[in-house]
Amino acid sequence: MRAGIAAATVVAYFLLPLDHLGPQRPVLSWLLFALVLTFVAVMLLRQIRHVLVDRPETRPGVVIPLLIVLSVHVFSATYYALAKQPGEFTGLRTRVDALYFTVVTLATVGYGDITPRGQAARIVAVLQIAYSFVFLTAAATALTTRARDMVVRRTERDRPG
Repeated sequence: MRAGIAAATVVAYFLLPLDHLGPQRPVLSWLLFALVLTFVAVMLLRQIRHVLVDRPETRPGVVIPLLIVLSVHVFSATYYALAKQPGEFTGLRTRVDALYFTVVTLATVGYGDITPRGQAARIVAVLQIAYSFVFLTAAATALTTRARDMVVRRTERDRPG
């Protein structure tokens, strides 16, 4: 199920009419970016809270990875739309380029073949880095905490008494 939803997110990224965003509709572009990113952040925080209060009925192992995939694609779509504006990026022409740049930025590798040149592109790159530090790191920490707790519970349950 999780793989199917992640695959649907990737397919949607490549099929959505992103060419209608960017310089043609800047207000709509920024509004969509802010709304979707806020939605993902709120959902991540909700999952983190569920782990911290130890809600056993929740499934952060399913939801958190999907939200991370979604956040990567939100930034990718934003970079792709921004690249339509002359002077914002060097080397970013396709959706694959945008996805690649997002992952390289997320991994803090920075190959240098795609570079944000314009102020808007640099602001979004800084937002992605901050977003990754705050939300994705917290989500990954919550996920590993839940996994560790589940292993400890199973070990204690299966231990001969």
